[in-house]
Amino acid sequence: MTTAKGAARRAALLDAAEATLVGSGYTALSLRAVADTAGIRLGHLQHYFPSRDSLVAELLARILQRSLDRVTEVVPDGRPDEVIGLLLAQQSDTQLVRVFVELWALAARDEAVAVAVRAFYRQYADLLADRIRTLAPGVPEEEQHARAEVFIALIEGSTLIRSGVAGTPSTATDALISRTALGILTGGGSASGLPGPARPAVGPEVRD
Repeated sequence: MTTAKGAARRAALLDAAEATLVGSGYTALSLRAVADTAGIRLGHLQHYFPSRDSLVAELLARILQRSLDRVTEVVPDGRPDEVIGLLLAQQSDTQLVRVFVELWALAARDEAVAVAVRAFYRQYADLLADRIRTLAPGVPEEEQHARAEVFIALIEGSTLIRSGVAGTPSTATDALISRTALGILTGGGSASGLPGPARPAVGPEVRD
């Protein structure tokens, strides 16, 4: 049985593992590196996580559950423009962006990680499809799921530009991302093309 003290210690070690992942990348995520970050002996870390695989599995589960909790908090009841604004605002969190960049790269190489990542996005898409069903009841069920997946692809893919990794963010780009995402959620236009004009979501302030 896990005690409160043990749970707190385990959480602190996962914090150290996440800091290592963000700061040095997945290849540097060794038990020794995490022990050094946490300021403890390697043997003490192995008491909680006997292997690197066990540490990575629990860290991955925690990161994805935390992200799913955030999505669950905003998607079901929020106004569409608010939902889009909040999701885009998360991309201002440099640590969160770095974590997901590492997870996407890792999922491309490790099938066990890919399974967990796919399960996360499947649940994310299901939440969005339910929201689309409420906002656009005339949209066929198959298209509801297609729209949910396109919405995720748009929002997640925009991280490349909006985080500065592959481009420079701008208010014009944000406005088009928001307008397109809003049309996908509310049933405007078609899933295969840009929606009609809509009020842009309020996202993080950026400079042209």
